[in-house]
Amino acid sequence: MAQQVRGVVAPGRGEPVRIETIIVPDPGPGEAVVKVQACGVCHTDLHYREGGINDEFPFLLGHEAAGVVESVGEGVTEVAPGDFVILNWRAVCGQCRACLRGRPWYCFNTHNAAQKMTLEDGTELSPALGIGAFADKTLVAAGQCTKVDPAAKAEVAGLLGCGVMAGLGAAINTGNVGRGDSVAVIGCGGVGAAAVLGARLAGAAKIIAIDLDERKLATATSLGATHTVHAKGTDVVEAVQGLTGGFGADVVIDAVGRPETYKQAFYARDLAGTVVLVGVPTPEMKLELPLLDVFGRGGSLKSSWYGDCLPSRDFPMLIDLYLQGRLDLDAFVSETIALDGVEAAFDKMHHGDVLRSVVVL
Repeated sequence: MAQQVRGVVAPGRGEPVRIETIIVPDPGPGEAVVKVQACGVCHTDLHYREGGINDEFPFLLGHEAAGVVESVGEGVTEVAPGDFVILNWRAVCGQCRACLRGRPWYCFNTHNAAQKMTLEDGTELSPALGIGAFADKTLVAAGQCTKVDPAAKAEVAGLLGCGVMAGLGAAINTGNVGRGDSVAVIGCGGVGAAAVLGARLAGAAKIIAIDLDERKLATATSLGATHTVHAKGTDVVEAVQGLTGGFGADVVIDAVGRPETYKQAFYARDLAGTVVLVGVPTPEMKLELPLLDVFGRGGSLKSSWYGDCLPSRDFPMLIDLYLQGRLDLDAFVSETIALDGVEAAFDKMHHGDVLRSVVVL
C-alpha cells in the first residue's frame, strides 16, 4: 500500500525548497523502500534547485543518505528488510560492456527505480540522482542499496553516498595514489577535503592543500595535509613545484572543476604525473591547452566518476575503517539539521561555512 511521507521538493528553477507530502508506492520488482535516517546536503542538490542539472521539475531533493530497508519487491536478493544501507546513485547493471569486462565501476547502464514517487495530486517527482532522500522514506532500485555495518552512525555513513566517496575515490581509485607519493589537491571543500583524507590513507608522503579559504585549509591540515597554499595572489603552479623539489606533484586532484584550476593542475604535476578531475564543470566551460604540452608532459589526464567507486566493494570497507578509528568521517559533519533546514543549509554551503550539513530524520 502506498505511503504518505514528508519530502523536500524544489518546485521550480531558483525557487526556495518546501516540504510537501510525498506518495511513495510499494516496491515493484527489483525495487526497495528505505526509511531514511540521515541525508547530507550536497552541492548537487543546489544545482538541481537552480536548474543546473536539467529542467525536470519538481525535484525531490537529497541523495547522500543512509537508512534501513523497510520493504523489497519481487526478485530482490541483495538486501532484505531491516538491513542498514548506504544509498548510491550508480546501481550497476552487471550486463553492459564495462561490467562484462570486469570494470563495473564504469557501468554504462546504471539504473534507478522504475516507478515514480508523486505529490498528492499525482504530479510525478524527479528524484535527485535517482534517490530523493530528503524524505522520511524513498523508493530506489535495490541495487542502489549497499549493506554496511549498522554500528556506524547514519549521519556519517550517508556521506559515502556521494561527496566523501567522490573525494576518497579520486585519490585512492582514480589517482592510484601510492606510498611515498606527493599529492596536491586544488579546492578543499567537502570533496577536496575527502581527497586529502584519501591521499593520507593511501600513504602519500606529501599532501598539499590549495584553497582560497583559510578555514578549509585548516580543515585539510587536520585531515592530513602536510602543506597548504592560499591561492589568492599566489602562483599555484610555482607553489606546488617549490614544495616538490621544483618538479611538481605526482598526482594533482582538481576538486573545483574550472578551466583555470584544471590548467593549474596540469602544469603543477610532475612529468608523467597524473591529473584527476573530480570537480564538476558546467556545460559552457571550455579548455584550451597546447597539444604539444599534453604530449610532452606525458602521464595521465583522468576524470573521476563518483571516485570510480564500486559501492559493494568500497562502502563496507570504508565503514570498517571508520569503525576501527582509521578514517575520520566525523570531521565532515559540520552540523545536523531537521528536514525544514535544507534551504538555510544551502545558504551556509554557498558561503563556505560548512563541509556538510546533514539532515537527521
